[in-house]
Amino acid sequence: MAYSAEKLAADDNFLAAIVHCANQMLAIYRESPRIASIFAAQQRWLMAHAGFALYYGYPGDEKRGLYSGRFIDFAIQNKIASRNTAAAFVQEMLAYRFLRPVPGEDKRTRYLEPTETAEHHFMKWLIAHLMILDSLDGGSRAEKMTAEPTLIARIQPIIAKRIIETEAVRDPGTTFNLFNWANSGGLVMDYLISRLQGFPRSAERVSVGPLSLREIRDQFMISNTHLKRLLTQAADMGSVGWTEVPRKGDFWLSGGFVLEYWNYQAAKFAIIDAAAEEVLGPAVDEQPQARRLISAVL
Repeated sequence: MAYSAEKLAADDNFLAAIVHCANQMLAIYRESPRIASIFAAQQRWLMAHAGFALYYGYPGDEKRGLYSGRFIDFAIQNKIASRNTAAAFVQEMLAYRFLRPVPGEDKRTRYLEPTETAEHHFMKWLIAHLMILDSLDGGSRAEKMTAEPTLIARIQPIIAKRIIETEAVRDPGTTFNLFNWANSGGLVMDYLISRLQGFPRSAERVSVGPLSLREIRDQFMISNTHLKRLLTQAADMGSVGWTEVPRKGDFWLSGGFVLEYWNYQAAKFAIIDAAAEEVLGPAVDEQPQARRLISAVL
């Protein structure tokens, strides 16, 4: 049975999965900053999921195919982005060659499709999440997905629809939203979470050690002004800070901030797990155990 968000959120062992996920997202960014930048802010991440799902076939929608007008209308209807932002995103994806026109289609409507590069990187994102789920229960989700990569056309639209419709993923909390709606803010947040060594739930604050703003700027190509503004806003909310002023000593995250990230990941992983079970079947093969029991009886 797939994990529920509540079960994951209540499991102290889920911290290791959260930190591992943060590190995986950072690794994807380091390999390909341009494609990973799509996942570095909530709005762009939602638009990317929407685009893939419309191309593969959005659940419950009789229309088929991805084209600019349909994508823009979808983004507006689902309160993901404005008309101008959605249109600019399509043009950016075409310019970066993550989207391309479908050859031979009706010239009156320019249908689009993800390029192999875009599909490859989305598959890496999905496999990373499936591997983390497998690490929790010894399942074989990632192995099954790798063996039949065409199943991405079935599993991705399910994940996208549930993400778009789930408030716990769309709106995890004020501090999470501050980071995740800012350019490169999601990467900064993942970096901060990746430094967690532990998290007692009763703690008001948890230290992540000394923090180098220069290292963050260089790593994520974020301006000094933008980074300082982001951290200052979070500090004014009581969500982050330094043990000494000004910006000295260890850096800390508030317990509330960590829980926002924790609960977001729990909701997201539960969605991915449920979709995986629906498309790939049970994560853990119970048949060998059943056969052993029958053999023992005989």
